[in-house]
Amino acid sequence: MGEGQVCKPAGMACQVEYSSAHKLRVRNKLYYRLAHWPIWIVVFYLVPGPMTFNLFAHGADRAMGYWLAIVVVGTALSGLFGKLPGVEPRPYILRFTEDRPNPLYRRICYTLAWSELITYAVLNICGLAGAIVIGKWRLQQIYAVGYLPMVASLWLLGFWGRLPRVKASTKGEGDERRYFYGAVWSVPVAHAALWLLWVALPQSRFTDVLMLTAFIAVIVVIGSLARRGVLPRTRKILPGELAVSD
Repeated sequence: MGEGQVCKPAGMACQVEYSSAHKLRVRNKLYYRLAHWPIWIVVFYLVPGPMTFNLFAHGADRAMGYWLAIVVVGTALSGLFGKLPGVEPRPYILRFTEDRPNPLYRRICYTLAWSELITYAVLNICGLAGAIVIGKWRLQQIYAVGYLPMVASLWLLGFWGRLPRVKASTKGEGDERRYFYGAVWSVPVAHAALWLLWVALPQSRFTDVLMLTAFIAVIVVIGSLARRGVLPRTRKILPGELAVSD
């Protein structure tokens, strides 16, 4: 099989690619590193959930401006010293099935990313469901009460290595990156669709039902495409020779 080719073996439900088909990248180019930096700016910027909710509900304020400055400087320094996934001078993982120690910075970054992907999705579903049941929006109160316990629980799971890409070893990277990018593709797109509907539609119980249905449907549809390996970086990696991951 030539470089970069993929295949769909008989009987398999998703597209796959062989790790030996990946071109070995010994260094990350500058544009590649810069392209990954904004991802981690967003991840760290979204950590203070209730403050982030106020940002989207009421607009920017001084506190979030200061926090953005701290995040930009902190991630820039981390990236400069190669302590952000995808922003390293050299890729850390060269073999998808290689049993290597997973560096602390990777475990922290991916733990934060998972905690935000899951927490924001669950709380928004709860807010929409609550609005449908009681006829009033209580999303701000839900974030104020529920954000910290939920996100802290996911941080603990990350600390114990119970989330994809945050385990002590990188041995399962070939599968774990699929789960991560499947969530990255589905949840932000669902939130974007939800925001557009919230801006465009008048507030009513019917539109709340429509928004909840659309939000869940987008996650399910895009998640299904990711499971089948249709989306970038969601193809199943079969054992082979050298590979590169980020």
